[in-house]
Amino acid sequence: MSNPDIRSQTQPQIQQQFQVWQEPVYRATQLLHWLYARRAAHWDEMTNLPKSLRQHLAETYAFSWPELARRQGAKDTTQKFLWRLADGALIESVLIPASPGLYGEPSDRHTLCVSTQVGCAYGCKFCASGLDGWKRNLGVEEIVNQVLAVERTESGGGRLISNLVIMGMGEPLANYDNLLAALRILNAPWGGGMGARKITVSTSGLAPQIRRLADEPQQFRLAVSLHGATDETRVRIMPINKKYPLKELTAACAYYQEKKGRMITLEYILIAGVNDGLDQTAPLAKLALSLHAKVNLIPYNKVEGLPWVRPEEPAQEAFLAALERHRVTATLRREKGGEIDAACGQLRLQTEREMKSGG
Repeated sequence: MSNPDIRSQTQPQIQQQFQVWQEPVYRATQLLHWLYARRAAHWDEMTNLPKSLRQHLAETYAFSWPELARRQGAKDTTQKFLWRLADGALIESVLIPASPGLYGEPSDRHTLCVSTQVGCAYGCKFCASGLDGWKRNLGVEEIVNQVLAVERTESGGGRLISNLVIMGMGEPLANYDNLLAALRILNAPWGGGMGARKITVSTSGLAPQIRRLADEPQQFRLAVSLHGATDETRVRIMPINKKYPLKELTAACAYYQEKKGRMITLEYILIAGVNDGLDQTAPLAKLALSLHAKVNLIPYNKVEGLPWVRPEEPAQEAFLAALERHRVTATLRREKGGEIDAACGQLRLQTEREMKSGG
């Protein structure tokens, strides 16, 4: 059995191990400072820890760090990172300059979109993440390391990321235990130190896990990848709706809203000829108003090999205006990152296909 990764361990777990080694308590504090404040990538960087302690740590814990396999930057300063993990698997993270009001952050902030799985098993018809199927869940440290590695790469290890959005590759709530363990580390004062209300967890609609998340003590925000305001529309593009239809999904969201008292975001990718008709706005508005939710409209980002396209801008604006006439709080994302394959899984898919073809 392989050693646990050091960044999968909590402060109490590390302190307990240090007691076994008869190390003073302050050594655990020093280690955590290196891991999360300094974003250390190697044991040898931890120069104020005795060499004997570093040896103990190296023998007891793995210390993984993702390799930056590829990077793309957009004109709007959106950055996409393709990471190669220890087993060779590829995952993506996207650093997005803030759009005021999108998740409540000021315009000078940066949001990181984080992946939770290699591939995806849920088969949304418009998404690149699941085109090559699901491979595995990410470990706790592989989720945490995306945040630390981006900050080490972009700001030399200083604090850069102000908000996290867990809606990269994979279905976050299908990797529930590892995700929550990672978020607790990123939220902890001894860890990432990021406020829970700065962290948004997205789901395609796993109703039981939404209820479970509602019962967690942390005030994480919830975003639901809705993409259809009726069961008929949603089933066409999201197979998950067969298992958890809208009645069950909205009941779970209502439970979350009741428990947390926080506004939910309904993500709605606009796909031409699929869900962009104005007849969709009334049921969408009814659902949003019943949940006290806001709607984030996202023009579809074209994926090679899939037939879907985004509506023309006048159709996008008409959809937004119709929602606003229903008194729904809605935003239309003037989309960032389109020129860098920023839809979930695109860069990974492109890179893997190039590798297979020898390109």
